[in-house]
Amino acid sequence: MRRILLTLEYDGSDFLGWQLQPGVRSVQGEVEAGLRKVTQQDIRVIGAGRTDAGVHARGQGAHFDTTSRLGPAGLRKALNAVLPDDLAVLAAREVPPGFHARHDAVSKLYVYRVLNRAAPSPERRRHTWHIRSRLDLDAVGRAAGLLLGDHDFEAFRGAHGGAPEGEVTRRSLDRLEAVRTGDEVEFRAEGRSFLRYMVRNLAGTLVDVGLGRTRPDEVAQILASRDRARAGPTAPAQGLCLVAVRYPVGTPSEAPTDDANPQSAPGVGPDSADTGGA
Repeated sequence: MRRILLTLEYDGSDFLGWQLQPGVRSVQGEVEAGLRKVTQQDIRVIGAGRTDAGVHARGQGAHFDTTSRLGPAGLRKALNAVLPDDLAVLAAREVPPGFHARHDAVSKLYVYRVLNRAAPSPERRRHTWHIRSRLDLDAVGRAAGLLLGDHDFEAFRGAHGGAPEGEVTRRSLDRLEAVRTGDEVEFRAEGRSFLRYMVRNLAGTLVDVGLGRTRPDEVAQILASRDRARAGPTAPAQGLCLVAVRYPVGTPSEAPTDDANPQSAPGVGPDSADTGGA
């Protein structure tokens, strides 16, 4: 038996999320169906994070076990031949038997894209949130700095079904920044694990700051309040993308973009359940 780690890219527009669900189209379901065609085996695939409906990925990690004689390169090629057009395997690597795509992740990098111009974009409507008024990124940067580090992010979790009752809502946010590129603003968030909807709620709150609806210093008060009603709106799903999952140095994995390639810290601490930050 061998364990294989995949790096997946997908357009989440027409998926009901990562997780396998009866009667609906999911990323996990499509990958498992593809593996069944390629290996003639029923294989369970474990993802690094459970992205929600409409959320995209450029570097989702997922592992599975197989007795197939196909090597990683052969599996990647064969899977890409049978997977639908909105899902692809960027890389496949053999990993040690004890490796786990979620538990061994050092951090996950999410990017939320905002189209920040007066006119909408038909081409980018399924991948961005359209905000007409120009965002004040100086104000956004001051607010984002108050959210970095280890905090209780109860105020930024999903209001309905976001986290099971009693779940620990403390998380460590290692990176949160806003970068303007042309007519788009990217919110980049990185941490070991995220509450469900956490990244989208952070993005919605920072957009409110950028529009002047919320003062930068108010973000610290929102965080301390642990009150979801005080934070900004949940940003639409289509703007969110899981760009990279980082693993300890030495793990035979591959990140798909330059931004996703800095070396990871060598250690792995106790795992917190991650629901995808979507």
